[in-house]
Amino acid sequence: MWLTWRAAMERALYGEEGFYLRERPSGHFRTSVSASPAFADAVLALLSEVDAELGGPDVLDLVDIGAGEGTLVAQVLEAAEPALRDRLRVTAVDLSSRPEGLPERIAWRRSVPTGITGLAIANEWLDNVPLDVAEQTAAGPRLIMVNVHTGEERLGGPPQPEDCAWLDRWWPLTRVGSRAEIGRSRDEAWASVLGRLTRGRAIAVDYAHPVDNRPLCGTLTGYRDGAVVAPIPDGTCDITAHVALDACAEAGRRAGAISTGLSTQRDALRALGITGTRPPIDLARTEPRAYIRALARASEEGELIDPAGLGGFGWLSQRR
Repeated sequence: MWLTWRAAMERALYGEEGFYLRERPSGHFRTSVSASPAFADAVLALLSEVDAELGGPDVLDLVDIGAGEGTLVAQVLEAAEPALRDRLRVTAVDLSSRPEGLPERIAWRRSVPTGITGLAIANEWLDNVPLDVAEQTAAGPRLIMVNVHTGEERLGGPPQPEDCAWLDRWWPLTRVGSRAEIGRSRDEAWASVLGRLTRGRAIAVDYAHPVDNRPLCGTLTGYRDGAVVAPIPDGTCDITAHVALDACAEAGRRAGAISTGLSTQRDALRALGITGTRPPIDLARTEPRAYIRALARASEEGELIDPAGLGGFGWLSQRR
């Protein structure tokens, strides 16, 4: 069966027996959430900032979009001070079934709720929003069709006019044979999040690249059991592509964002107190167990802000 990449990804990831309806993310790839509870501590610090900006509302929302196993919101809820915890309305959004053992306080939904007052965070969600792939030919861009059983590709027809306009603005194809992942579907997905935010902040964290440094041949990739594999859209692996967060930012502005920040995870987490600083060596002599715990924590934080790894992720922050 031959489909466009967008249709093939939709089927492989979210269709009947799709990868994300069958599998839990932790079994296949490492994220900031699974790397260290320090990430949840940073999100809690961010949530506290938003709470202060909003004047301490009676009900403060925390919405995790693409929640996976619900680990992030569970950790934030547990670590929150009682006065904050009592006001939190926590929602995990994911198409998979509710994990066993998730605290009852956490609502589990298949779609983003409306009327959010607080913080909505999408950690590695946009990279799994299905999208089409185009290749430049002598006659202009053409969609790439893929065989869903083998991953074999062939050229199809031209993209829709709206997608061609997106390519011209956000990912110009400058030579024959170059490829682009058409991010208009991600822009629309992110704009829908901003549209559901009444007051507060929306944060997207993901693999990203800027308009002046798009990869020549795209970034479409598969993951299975912790390893990179060919992106065959047969439902047996995760399929992902980096995100044009700058385009998503513009879509968010059109959807009502009043301020926008684009940075790296390294910079964002350091501003929230995640520094990877090693404990003083004197602590090893006076309190060796505390030193070992602090050293382990510093190592975890270091992984989160490593510019060659998780620290290189893009952070998009928008406020309404």
